[in-house]
Amino acid sequence: MGGDASRALVLHARATEPLARRHAAALEAAGVTAVLHALPDAEEAKTLEVVARCWALLGDERFGREDAVVAVGGGATTDVAGFVAASWLRGIRLVNVPTTLLGMVDAAVGGKTGINTAHGKNLVGAFHPPAGVVCDLDALTTLPVEDLRAGLAEVVKAGFIADERILRLVEADGGLEAQDPRSAVLRELVERAVAVKSRVVGADLREAGLREILNYGHTFGHAIERTEGYRWRHGDAVAVGMVFAAELARAAGLLADDVVERHRSVLGLLSLPTTYRAGRWSELHEAMAHDKKVRGNVLRFVLLEGVARPTVLRRPALEHLEAAYAAVVG
Repeated sequence: MGGDASRALVLHARATEPLARRHAAALEAAGVTAVLHALPDAEEAKTLEVVARCWALLGDERFGREDAVVAVGGGATTDVAGFVAASWLRGIRLVNVPTTLLGMVDAAVGGKTGINTAHGKNLVGAFHPPAGVVCDLDALTTLPVEDLRAGLAEVVKAGFIADERILRLVEADGGLEAQDPRSAVLRELVERAVAVKSRVVGADLREAGLREILNYGHTFGHAIERTEGYRWRHGDAVAVGMVFAAELARAAGLLADDVVERHRSVLGLLSLPTTYRAGRWSELHEAMAHDKKVRGNVLRFVLLEGVARPTVLRRPALEHLEAAYAAVVG
């Protein structure tokens, strides 16, 4: 744990309890009192009520500023645990042990923490970089294939915004090794995606500028999540969101046809969705207007002018938005 921590609150999803217990045992062996606490599954964990229970536990156990929170689980677990750590005594140390691919390449790395409210996803939170992140790829061998693929959407995103080698690795063998938790290809994909996010976050922790490129595919993706009552996997929604962004860039005259189609082909190799249902435009448009990335009531999209050439489009024309939606309707 480092430093002089005497206590660690180990927060975990129910499915990761065995791994959490192993980490707790290791902490105890090192002389650190480990307090285990299970969180609800997935987005159900990201509520103020869940955070309040964690605060009560920290108070009961007399956690001090030198102590720490350890998060063992996927992105929702690290989001909640991070907010608990950020808010207790105005910030105690956080160590993330992500057990999903999405957690490893996205939620665990960026220093963003948060919970949901009735008005949207991740609207309450804090920037709180972890003191450490431990990625054990062996944890992915028991991950359902649908969840592994959903995590790959964030990997592909890193490829489109910053590192074309990621796209080539997926394309080289039709996406097969990218979906194999034990392959050298997946290891390189994880390393490259983490490197992209770390580089961007290191330059812009609080999302004043550069970090916004990490939102590629997320404006429409978050709208899908909200419209679907968060029943869609985040990565699946982001996959469709990237196709929408590519089509919007094409409609706005920014992106060549071959790069737009490359979105569909790369995501298709990984069996990720590239279409969404018709008849939901009004709800999606409303959800995007209330997205936390809207600034000054101006809708903003991260788009591409080419692979690894992101830009921001403010106030996209309504006809371009509608054309992009029409292009992703399956």
